[in-house]
Amino acid sequence: MEDILADIDTSALVGKVVFLAVVVGVALLVQRIVSHGLRRALDAAGVPKASIFVNVVRAVIWAFALLAALEPVFGVQPTAFVAALGVTSVVISLGLQDTVSNIVAGLGLMMGRVVRPGDQVTISGFTGEVVDVTWRSTMVRDRGGKVEVIPNSVLNKTALMRETDWSVTNCPVEFYVEPGCDLDAVAREVRGLARKACGAALDPNFTTEVLFDGLGPMGVHGTAHLHLVAGSNYSGQADALVRAMSRAPWIARPAVAAAGAASATAAATHPTERQ
Repeated sequence: MEDILADIDTSALVGKVVFLAVVVGVALLVQRIVSHGLRRALDAAGVPKASIFVNVVRAVIWAFALLAALEPVFGVQPTAFVAALGVTSVVISLGLQDTVSNIVAGLGLMMGRVVRPGDQVTISGFTGEVVDVTWRSTMVRDRGGKVEVIPNSVLNKTALMRETDWSVTNCPVEFYVEPGCDLDAVAREVRGLARKACGAALDPNFTTEVLFDGLGPMGVHGTAHLHLVAGSNYSGQADALVRAMSRAPWIARPAVAAAGAASATAAATHPTERQ
């Protein structure tokens, strides 16, 4: 052990460690400055911000830092290293083809402004807000907080539908009203019940719409469109409104609906009896 330690040039080792530390420090400083400048440049150019741009720049900076430290610290010629890397790049690309595909697809999606952080989208039935576009994937978060991670290469080949804030916050609750009721009064009461039942879960930017769009054996079909804030339990708020409406006198009752359906059937079968 003493012979091995004696063969080590302490001053050379210290010099290499210091050089490596300086390279790492400079790379960290350059990374911070360039990342900050890139974000400001993206804002000025109107290009959507996403971590994929910053990550690509960081990778380039650290690649140059590695090349700068190869010969002084490790005694490896940068040209030889690049040549060796070129020989093995085919093998590496085969193993990383999915990663490369995701990176290229992510850059294409961002540069083409197909998706941007903050967009409200529906992808393969999942609706939410685009949170970020990373090296490999795009993250979409729904109003309940669930995050869907979609590979960029998959998203690049999948139909995407942009949503509005109205549609994203919408929680429809269907109901039936007995025939002959004052629908305007029913709508006002439903809105009042929604305010009491849902309270702070309602989005203050939207009003609760109550629309009537059909007639049937159960009565007049209506839909209350609740608009809920992010993080709300949609099924829980819908349940609260249904419980509140179930006690209203204008809600179509099964027995009344059955009698109405039977009367309608009899009238259609024996039209002469009405004359």
